[in-house]
Amino acid sequence: MSRWRWIICGFLFFATVIAYIDRGVIAYLEKFLESIIPGLNSVKYGYILAAFQAAYAIGMVAAGGVTDKLGTRKAFAIAIGLWSVAAMLPGAAFSVITFGIAMFLLGLGEAANFPACIKTVAEWFPKRERALATGIFNSGANIGNIAVPLIVPGLVALVTWRGAFVVTGAAGIVWLIGWLVYYRRPEQHRGVSQAELALILSDPVEKLEAVPWSRVLPRKETWAFAIGKFLTDPIWWFYLFWLPRYLQSTFALSLETDRLPVVLVYSVSTVGSVGGGWISSALLKAGKSPNVSRKTAMLICALCVVPVFAAPYIHNLWLVVALVGLATAAHQGFSANLFTLPSDMFPKAAVGSVIGIGGMSGAIGGVLLQLATGYIVKFTGSYVPLFIVACVAYLLALLIIHIITPRLAPARLDSQGDAEITA
Repeated sequence: MSRWRWIICGFLFFATVIAYIDRGVIAYLEKFLESIIPGLNSVKYGYILAAFQAAYAIGMVAAGGVTDKLGTRKAFAIAIGLWSVAAMLPGAAFSVITFGIAMFLLGLGEAANFPACIKTVAEWFPKRERALATGIFNSGANIGNIAVPLIVPGLVALVTWRGAFVVTGAAGIVWLIGWLVYYRRPEQHRGVSQAELALILSDPVEKLEAVPWSRVLPRKETWAFAIGKFLTDPIWWFYLFWLPRYLQSTFALSLETDRLPVVLVYSVSTVGSVGGGWISSALLKAGKSPNVSRKTAMLICALCVVPVFAAPYIHNLWLVVALVGLATAAHQGFSANLFTLPSDMFPKAAVGSVIGIGGMSGAIGGVLLQLATGYIVKFTGSYVPLFIVACVAYLLALLIIHIITPRLAPARLDSQGDAEITA
């Protein structure tokens, strides 16, 4: 049997790595840039991040539908081309406003990453392998976060902070070339053997070829996913954009000395991403239902987040790193399973749109938390309320998901609403 589905998963992994490097450069340099960019402080930084996430929300409105309409090959190519150029633009910024504009454009392009990745997984993997594949490509977020503190200080020393944005942004162009050369749907791919194609297509044949938003948006299954994203995505954005600043401020670290703590946090979180997908995949192979498998894995991850509430009360750097590392690992495991829910409940033709709606919801939550974080940090100097929110968000999200979709049953998407479509 050929193994092209895992090569395609590798493409998704590296696209996610690049996306997180591109958005992580500003997070790592923010304290450094406060002495260079006039007026930059925690509140203005919050506005810049809110601009990124507002654009991400706007992009999500269209990204899922465009991905479903154009197909993953074309949609992904357009998206990464746009965000690679946008990722270079902060290198030309000279004020808070121009930074905000550059990050807004970056958010528009990167909004398509996860809808396209999830739809690609739905096209290339049978249901029993999707959580693991999702966990693998989703771990690219952690690798991207690990790469930022390793490469950015060196780039700043070599090509200045402006050049650091340009060099990291250019990596997406390299990925784009490989994607256009090697990506095709499995039915059209010359490298896919008949045995692998049979495995990919082993799930029941779907009757639906296209799903308009009007039939996806009202479904309770869509809102279960969207609420889960609204409650948990902002926590990840908080770690991504504020953790370097928090560590630098709390423990008086520099760009150089902040490297190891940030690398360790995201190294641990990589284990969670793959591990969370592995747990549910193992339960499925043991004969458990998707409902039991996904929710058991999500509950384990949600419980592992709880200890992070103690982080702001602890004054030992490495103990804080351990707690936050556990929380970020648990987030990634939770997220890997949350991302599989649309493909469990919806036909492939609707997955991109559902992911887009959920991603928009998560980005809106992110906008609210970014703005709140800027003001909380400026006027209280405390991160305690933020870590408390991070502590409870996942358990609350899982509870709501279970109440809305107690069985993860396939969504009913026919135009009259009375004939079930098997996803």
